[in-house]
This record gives sequence, C-alpha cells and structure tokens, in this order.
Amino acid sequence: MELFAYHNSREKYCRLPQGALCCREKAVLRIKLWGADAHNASVKARLWVDNREALIESRRFNDGFDTVHEFEIEAPEQPQLIWYYFIIDACGERLFYGARTGVGKLTDTPPEDYQITVYDGAFETPAWFRRGTVYQIFPDRFHRGGKDGKGKTALDRLEYHENMGRRVVRHENWDEASLYKPLKGEKHYSPCDYFGGDLRGIREKLPYLARLGISCIYLNPIFEAASNHRYNTSDYMSVDPVLGDERELKKLCVEAKKLGMRIMLDGVFSHTGDDSVYFNKYGNYDSVGAYSSKNSPYYEWYHFDRFPNKYRCWWGFKTLPEVVEDNPSYREFVCKVLEKWAKCGATSWRLDVADELPESFIEMLRKKLKRLDGEGVLLGEVWEDASNKLWEKGLRRYVYGQELDSVMNYPFRDALVDFFVGRIDAYELNEALSGQRERYPEPFYRACMNILGSHDSERILSALSGAPGRGELSRDQQAKYTPDEEALCIGRKRLMSAVALQYAMPQPPCIYYGDEAGMVGLFDPFNRETFPWGREDAELLERYRLLGKLRSVKSALNSGKTAFAAFSQDVFAVLRADEGGSVIVLVNRSCDNKTLSVRECDFYEGPDAGDMPFADKYVDLLCGKLHRKNPETGGIVLKLDGFGACILLGGAKRGSIEEKH
Repeated sequence: MELFAYHNSREKYCRLPQGALCCREKAVLRIKLWGADAHNASVKARLWVDNREALIESRRFNDGFDTVHEFEIEAPEQPQLIWYYFIIDACGERLFYGARTGVGKLTDTPPEDYQITVYDGAFETPAWFRRGTVYQIFPDRFHRGGKDGKGKTALDRLEYHENMGRRVVRHENWDEASLYKPLKGEKHYSPCDYFGGDLRGIREKLPYLARLGISCIYLNPIFEAASNHRYNTSDYMSVDPVLGDERELKKLCVEAKKLGMRIMLDGVFSHTGDDSVYFNKYGNYDSVGAYSSKNSPYYEWYHFDRFPNKYRCWWGFKTLPEVVEDNPSYREFVCKVLEKWAKCGATSWRLDVADELPESFIEMLRKKLKRLDGEGVLLGEVWEDASNKLWEKGLRRYVYGQELDSVMNYPFRDALVDFFVGRIDAYELNEALSGQRERYPEPFYRACMNILGSHDSERILSALSGAPGRGELSRDQQAKYTPDEEALCIGRKRLMSAVALQYAMPQPPCIYYGDEAGMVGLFDPFNRETFPWGREDAELLERYRLLGKLRSVKSALNSGKTAFAAFSQDVFAVLRADEGGSVIVLVNRSCDNKTLSVRECDFYEGPDAGDMPFADKYVDLLCGKLHRKNPETGGIVLKLDGFGACILLGGAKRGSIEEKH
C-alpha cells in the first residue's frame, strides 16, 4: 500500500492565513497523510527563517478520514522570506513534500520550498491607484498639440537641439514610419527622429482618456534629453523644450486632476546622458561637467576608471554614464528633483531599472515622495518576481513595505500571452497568477500595474497574433513584418479576451497608448509608432471603453474579493465579489465552443475562497443573455464561443450598466 500526502499552500485548510504575513503574525500549516502506515508516520516542518534552519514538530489528529499534521508558526520581527517544506518518516524511509506553490508532491530528495513573505504590517498603498486604470504614453508619438504662445509647434521647437549641434530628423507626416537604421554616413542607429507629440497634445486628448476611464497617466521621460525616448537625461530640472515647458506640465496636471486623473513621471536615476548638464562631454552646457574637470560639482556622481574617457556606463553604452547613487550630493539633488515637479502637481514616479538601484536609494526616494504627498505612488520597473529577485547583495527587498509601492507586472503579461498563444494551459495560468498572489503582500499585490504592452515589449496585438519573438527577426524584417489577415483576426479575438481578464484582476490595468486602437509592431522602435488618430479599431476601442466604465462603477471589480479557476486546459475564469454583487469573467482560448457549469465551489483557492457571494442570476454584459443558477447543482450553465469571453454581472438592476450595454 502506498503512502499519500496533501498540502496546498493556496487552500485555507492547509495554510491559514493565506499568502504573505505581517511581522509577528501567526499562521497554521497542515498536511494530510493517508495510505501505508499514515497513522504512525512522523512529520516535521523544515523552515528557513532568520537565516537559519528550524525543524518544527507537529500536532497530530484525525479529521475522520485522514491523519492530519498541524504546525503553528510565528513570523519573525523583521521583514524577510520564510521557506518551508515537510519531512516525513514512514515505513522505515524518509520522504519529503514541497513545491513552489499550490499542491506539492512526495519525493525522496529535498523538494522546492514553499515561500511565505513577511512584510511590515504598517505597509499600505494608495487606494486611488489600486482601484484605478493607467494609460502609458510615449510623448513624442501620442498627439501633436496646437501652437504654443510663441506660435511654435513641437517640430519648430526642435531648433533648441539643432542649435546644440544635435542630429534631428523631423517627420512632417504623422503617419510615416519611424527611423530604425543609421542615417546616411553614420555607423550606428540614433533615436533622433521626432513626430512632434507634446504635453499640449496630451492635454488636448484628456477627454479621450476620460472616456477610457483613465485615472493615472504614466509618461515616459519628459525631461530635456538628446533623443526621442529621453532615457539619456540632459537636465532633470527642465521639461524638454520640444514637449513644452514647466507651465505646460502644470496645466496638464491641473486639467487632468479635474477629470480625476493623476500624472506619473518616469525617473531615470541610474544613469544620465553624456550630453548633459552633469557630465557635459560635448560642452553644450555652461556647467562644469564631470567629464570636463575633477573639480566639477558633479565629478563624484560618476565613477571614472581613468579620467576622463574611461568611466562606468549603463550596459556598456558610452552615451549613458552610470551615476553613483550612494553619493550624498546626488541624493540631495534627486530629492530636489522630486520637490520641483511636485510643485507642478506630479507626485507619482515610475523608477526606470529599479533592479539596478541600491536599496537605500529607493528607501530614500520613498520617504521623500511620501512626505511630499502621502497619496503619491512609487512604482518600479522589475521584470521578474519582485518578492524573491536576487542581485549581487542577495535578495531584493522591494515587497517588504520600506521601498516600492509596487511594480510593473511583466510576469502577468508573460503569463497571459503564453496562455493565449498556447505555450501554457489554463491550469498553468492559474499557477502563475495564484502563485504571484501568494508571494506578494496584499498591499503590494493590489498595486501591481498590470500591463499587456509597454515601450519595451512588442505590441500586444502582434504578440497575440503569433509574432516571432525577440531576436528571431532582423531589424529590416521587423520593419516589414505585419501579421497576415488570418493571424490578425485570431489575435484580435484573443486580445478582446485578454483585456477582459486584465480588467477583471484586482490590480490596476495599464493600457500602452494605441493598444486600444489596434496598433501592431514588434520591438523598439517598431512598438513606438504614432497613434492612428481617425483610424482606430472601433470594435476594440469600444471594448476598452466598456471595461473602463465597468471597472469604475462596479466596486466588485475595483476593490472586491478575488478568486481564480481553471475549468479545462482552455477555459480560465476570474470571480470578483463584494457586498454589492459579483462579476465573473470567463475566457476560452480554444477555437472550439465550450459548454460548462460554473459553481461557487469551483473557486476554492486563495484568501477569499468561500467568502464570496455567488448570485442567483447573471447577465452576460457582452450579449445580454440571462443565466439563472440551478437550485439543484448550484451552478449556471453557459456556452463560451471559440476564442470568446463572457462578462457575467450578478444582481443586475434596471437602469444599470448591464442594460445600457
């Protein structure tokens, strides 16, 4: 007779409370045994806590069917990660039980550890951000505004950079393709072409963003720089003249606020441009730059291996000298940067390459930002699991409550794309999404910015249409690449479903400008083309508007409880609920129609399982069909079309959003 064991880190019976723990919070772990000699087995929990191993004895009891081993643990005083698995001695042999998340398995060698994140109990993130919707804008490519007070457009204001001897290419035609090759006579490609999008243009389109239900506008860098992407900052204290000026930014912040929107700026603090006030390699500024003299006030901001031409630079790019973030003068300066733009109304920041910034630097930024505005958000660019990311000094401390509010959620994007194109199934999608929720503290998790696209990834419609991955095509091939008609049709259907899932999640969805209009394109710069004003995909845009409105009016979606379920390899669902009702979003990534019964008990994992009201009837927002719960089975039976989705709203009332759409 074989021995069996069961522990599911995402079930309340096995681990309570679920997910991360506050410092000094107590928890209970349980593992069930049955089969050969289960009642005589000895079980210990092996923990790694406070940088040392601990073995905990169990309290054994019988639940009427199986032998249960229970362990009580207490989180340590300081934020950290706890790791655990189980050691089982039975039938004269030693076995182990563990996994990264969810249901584990018995092995005869030490398994993967379950993770418990311990965080500062005082940690909280701004509710407006958690409940809102973000829109990311690459400023040069969103919209050209009208002439400024001097009668100049953004393209006219490029004279500022030309007068410094910088190469500038103007696109008079908004619909032209961006440059991607070196200019004639030059060896390397330079992002020196401009279309003339500016801050005034963004301000003019605020009503458009309001119709999408946007509450936060995240702007890629807007500070003076010698490129169209502006990640090579020249002057942190000046808006790039091409985009406008300080007054124009203030107007944008003021008018956005009237419409319920905040502005989030992009902070590039790990490096500057070599053509900057601070380094001044080419003498374009009146300042004594670090490259010019060891007596420069900025000299200690940089690390020179051999002055002046051998210095540390970001990823080997000589145009991007790295900054010494531990330098007191630099830290004081960055605080002044935050102070200046807070006066204009911008008090939230996204940190570029947060994984390359020292922990003490991020902590300093957080303290300063929160003093300026307790409702300001500090978001990090982190591409991996933020709870257990390693760097040269060990584990990063992003999630513990002293550094970031949260991160750009690239793992979410990767999981959804992998699911819809068939690299993983719905069960694996559930593992990915539920596992992240298990590892992240609730305040951090709820503030993750859920992206489908960004300026650093291929356009989501291209990805869902089966586009080749990074490195598979040359730049010439990328420039010419467009999904064929059949692939694009499937990609649009997938995107309709992916967006429904994105808006159903308990985190703020983020739209990368133009994704809602059906833009395609591969990697930089092909993912940074101009917004197709007047040529939007009307059906896709309407789906985004509908979801934006739904998220803004349905408290179950913007702040309710959450549970996930996989119904088959192809069907995945999210249940959101609060005292006002519930919303169920289901998607079918298969080309075949699916019929299924949906019950409350299907959503049995996670901290909210078993505590979510399940309505007696649901209206499908997309087709208007009414579904009533079967009193015998407790479920609702529905059909999902191939590549289809449904958005079920429980407790619909006359005059509600369900009937209007």
